[in-house]
Amino acid sequence: MNYKSVYKSDEAVIATNNDASECKKCAVNLGYWDDKYIAYFVKNCERKAPEINRGYYARVKGVELFIDKFLKKSGAECQIINLGCGFDTLYWRLKEVNQSFRNFVEIDFPTVTSRKCCTIKRNKVLLEQIHGEDGEIKLSTTDLHATNYHLIGLDLRNVTEIENKLNQAEINYDLPTLFIAECVLVYIDLQHSQKLLNLFATKFKSALFINYEQVNMNDRFGSVMLSNLASRGCSMDGVKACVNIETHQQRFLDAGWVGCHSWDMVKIYKMLPAAERERIEHLEMLDEGELLVQLFQHYCISVAWNGELFTNEDFI
Repeated sequence: MNYKSVYKSDEAVIATNNDASECKKCAVNLGYWDDKYIAYFVKNCERKAPEINRGYYARVKGVELFIDKFLKKSGAECQIINLGCGFDTLYWRLKEVNQSFRNFVEIDFPTVTSRKCCTIKRNKVLLEQIHGEDGEIKLSTTDLHATNYHLIGLDLRNVTEIENKLNQAEINYDLPTLFIAECVLVYIDLQHSQKLLNLFATKFKSALFINYEQVNMNDRFGSVMLSNLASRGCSMDGVKACVNIETHQQRFLDAGWVGCHSWDMVKIYKMLPAAERERIEHLEMLDEGELLVQLFQHYCISVAWNGELFTNEDFI
């Protein structure tokens, strides 16, 4: 397989980063959550439907719930690897609140990372945060390497090259490591995604994997979602793992992870602080709540773990 060539549907998948980034920017503009860094990556955005804004709020804050859980358990001697990072601003948001970590690695298609590299290079606010004590930054067209921040342009289906790139990013396989993937694995065929998950399960001594993705894709609403994505040229090669909550969990267990829990976004939304939910629910009125519930029922967050840092009791 020639990983340097662009797959037929890759450009459409890459375009989903633009859509997601614009949706996040729209929600931030309306006050759903704070993110002063997204504006460097997204200049303009059309206003989205209230259901979309609330859905992205649940996505961002739901993932943050488990990021916080990991950081509280691991302490500062940890690593974060953001898979299919897009224009995500997590690194800068963590630095803003003085959250310490040993290493932060972001991976996406070279087409995406080249744009992110360019944006970082052109904006002092972004660049200053990644300067280490020595101030050395190695920058290429698609990759950026600094003291504790590494941006890597790579096709995640190329599992062999991923290991080489992680070594270049000075990853320590003995440190607690957090993996984050948001609507990433679903675009990778199961053969390659399982190899990827197995690599992480076997190489890292202690790890937590947060996966945000579609679920319940076999019902009528799910079929409409798939049809809409297909009309845009997006091939969801990994959708067989998104049939239900059980298939999400099983994919991690089959890949060698010790345990896994999954929740649909209806349950995740209820986990968020009640005061915050009440605040954002007053930002915009929904025409009808049924559509939002349907959206929440068709996305989920899965958390898988390896090593002794986490146990089943942490997620019950």
